[in-house]
Order: sequence, then C-alpha cells, then structure tokens
Amino acid sequence: MYKIETHLHTKHTSKCGWLWAEDLAAGYQAAGYSAIAVTDHYNRTTFEYLNVDLGSDADKLDAFLTGYYRMQEACAKRGITVYRGAELRFDECDNDYLLYDWPDELLREPEEIFRMGIAAFAPLARQAGALLIQAHPYRKGCTPAIACYLDGVEVKNLNPRHENFNARAEEYASQFHLLRTCGSDCHRTEDIAAGGILSRTLPADTKAFAALLRSGDFTFLGE
Repeated sequence: MYKIETHLHTKHTSKCGWLWAEDLAAGYQAAGYSAIAVTDHYNRTTFEYLNVDLGSDADKLDAFLTGYYRMQEACAKRGITVYRGAELRFDECDNDYLLYDWPDELLREPEEIFRMGIAAFAPLARQAGALLIQAHPYRKGCTPAIACYLDGVEVKNLNPRHENFNARAEEYASQFHLLRTCGSDCHRTEDIAAGGILSRTLPADTKAFAALLRSGDFTFLGE
C-alpha cells in the first residue's frame, strides 16, 4: 500500500508556507509516504510574494511552479514521486479549489483566471481534462460552490489550525455524488503526514494520480 499526500504548500511559492522542499521531503520520507501532490496557492497573494507583475511579459507559470520544481528535486533523492497541482482562489470570494492534471495553457495568465470566477473557469477546466476539487468548503469564509462546477470535494482536511467542518463537507459530497478526497493541507512541521490517501497502486505521474482520484479506489489516511 502507498501513502500519498494530496494537499501541500511550500515556502518557495506559497506565502503561508513555512517549510522548504528539503524539510518537507525529509518529513514525508520519515512518515513512509511514497508520493506528494504539491498544491501551492495560485492567487494574487502568491504572485505578490513572488514579486511577479501580472501585467508583465514574465513567465508567470514558471514562477508559480518554483515550489513544485524544488519538491521534485528534493523528493527524487528520497524515492518520492511528486505530482503537480494548484490551489486556486478567484477574486469573487475566499473559496479555494484544488486543481490536478491541468495543462500549462489553462493557468498561463493568472490575471484572466482571477477575474474569471468558478462559473466561467469550471467548463474550461473540464474541457482541458483537469480535475477540480473544492478544498475545505465549510471553513470560515468559504461556502460550497454550486455542485455542477465541481468534480469533487475535499471532505477531510486535517489542518489543525482551522475548523473545517469535515462532516458537513462529507454530506455535501454525498448529496451531489461528488468525488471525495482527504489531505493534510500541510503548511508547517506539525502538519506533515497528517492525512492523505492510501492506495494499492502508485500513480507514475500527475495524470495517473488524477485518474486514481477519479476512480475512488483508495482509503483515507488520518482517520
């Protein structure tokens, strides 16, 4: 069986992240994890933190992926597979959405994405084959998105500094027959290996990881 983290932030990209890639890789290796999905925040605060002008011709996507690249390097030395993800927030509200298996073109221009909102973005994500999961939908400041815009819901978020009302998220996912995920929402040392999923197979890459999430053929860690 393989332990897989689905929700993790690095200090390289996410302003709220406290840990560098080497620290994260070491912690997850010690906890026996085989794979990690890096879901750094894709929001306005991130690009301000990275000193990226959204109106410039800079390669904004490459800057955003700094944490993912660093995790690839750190985890390769420890035999841990790394998947590419993102945690999106639009200008319209404080909801956060975990995105997996997205093509570069989908997130190439952050300014367009932030102004778009979930209703306009969801069909584009679906058309691109990406997987869109709402993170912690009942956390303070968040509300469940209209179900038709979502592929799934993070029904078990194990970040210890928030009241996530995971039971309500489970009810929402069940009511609308949405995919269900579990993650540590790792930002700090105490968050390492708090949750994730346990799978009989280890996805070889991000596309295979998204396929595993779609299949539901896994159990939750941290229960």
